[in-house]
Amino acid sequence: MTSSATLSQPTFRHLHHHLRRRRHFYTSTALASLYPVFQSQEEKNDSFSSSKGGFFPKRGETVELVCESLGFKGKGICKVTETGFVVMCDGALPGERFLGRVTRKKGSYAEVKKLQTLSPHWDIVDAPCEYASTCGGCKTQNLLYEAQLRIKEQQVRELMVHVGKFSDRSPEFASIMKTIVPCAKQFHYRNKMEFSFSTQEWLLNDLIEAEEYTTKDCALGLHAPGFFDKVLNIKSCLLQSKPANMILSIVQDCWRNPELGLSPYNVHDHSGFLKHLVLRTGRNPQTGLPELMVNFVTSLFKPELLKPLVEKISCISEVGSIVNNVNKSTGSTAIGEVEHVLYGKPTISEVLRGLTFQISANSFFQTNTHQAEVLYRLIEDVAGIRGDGSEIVLDLFCGTGTIGLTLAKRVGHVYGYEVVAQAVSDARRNAELNGIHNATFVQGDLNKIDENFGKKIPKPDIVISAQGEKNNLCVVQSCNLCA
Repeated sequence: MTSSATLSQPTFRHLHHHLRRRRHFYTSTALASLYPVFQSQEEKNDSFSSSKGGFFPKRGETVELVCESLGFKGKGICKVTETGFVVMCDGALPGERFLGRVTRKKGSYAEVKKLQTLSPHWDIVDAPCEYASTCGGCKTQNLLYEAQLRIKEQQVRELMVHVGKFSDRSPEFASIMKTIVPCAKQFHYRNKMEFSFSTQEWLLNDLIEAEEYTTKDCALGLHAPGFFDKVLNIKSCLLQSKPANMILSIVQDCWRNPELGLSPYNVHDHSGFLKHLVLRTGRNPQTGLPELMVNFVTSLFKPELLKPLVEKISCISEVGSIVNNVNKSTGSTAIGEVEHVLYGKPTISEVLRGLTFQISANSFFQTNTHQAEVLYRLIEDVAGIRGDGSEIVLDLFCGTGTIGLTLAKRVGHVYGYEVVAQAVSDARRNAELNGIHNATFVQGDLNKIDENFGKKIPKPDIVISAQGEKNNLCVVQSCNLCA
């Protein structure tokens, strides 16, 4: 479970819109953490004006509410019955009736903290993860997956109508909005998880109230929602692979042993050694079995301190690489300035669309390998590649080159641009590994390009732009961007 994921499983939607002289195609993830629920301006004005003359919730006041939908970052959207005044509640799900305490007011809406559920939400299921209600990473595990898909579809629809200005009454709209593509794997699908060491453990609310829990000085897990310095201790995460959970369990069992001399990093006084534990799961191309990389991010390079952990972890057959990223800065990033290989190889492998990719500790790779297969197949279909080997593909923000390389065998040439030097190095190595010679990868910051950018490459027939782990992706065919 990750603090950035609001719904328990990513899915994506294939959207396309035909224009004169060129066709634009869009593929994007429909994560609830990205898209707010939109109200019309009339609804906003009505709810705000009615609140002035009627019931206006004050800070500290307890109100009874019913959640109507999910909005920005997965917060429940509710309305005060008497006035329609909008109230947002973290952790409330559609159909749930509950008591909440007003914590803050912002102009035309207020925020509440849920105190007690009076009647459960629609499409309720049991959350399989013991941390689901506290972690903040998988807020909707207790919501039926099919219901999650419907919510995501509604959020994308409202985004298209209210921001994209498409008319949902137009006959053309049905061809723009395509059926959402669910993922066959709802758990153990994520190939990368980043856990943090901390001097402050976030305590479960029920344990605090029962006074049955003793405060500990340190923790290893995921950040508590809204806190940069508090971490919820995690023994197992249902988002990552089972071998990755084995490694997490081993580290949890021994890293606090005072004989090892290990200390968690303190974000306040910048003391301590251990910052992050990053686990990546790949696949051995020869055996098809999982292949794991363990990355210890530390404030200093002291391999002797990590040696006992390395010896225990390296006994797991699936572990192919153990590295140490050293990050001496005071920031919380899990990327180091220097990397040292402590065991095995500097990379692990993954197989995608028939190609083998080498993945290093800090390079970007699609975090859901199973759904990436589906996504890349859709990209190939959407791009409308002729297959005669004549087309030029421009792959922007290409990362390790996975998208461009999967298209390379059907086009004339692929040009990939990426700002991260290690990712560019990985892309070039992946091209060589797969015997692909019609791909060129260039390191450069696309936020700083000038008017000469289009002169450095041939006019592209297809442009792919994929920015960040949110997978906001656009495919443009027959473009004149660099004409």
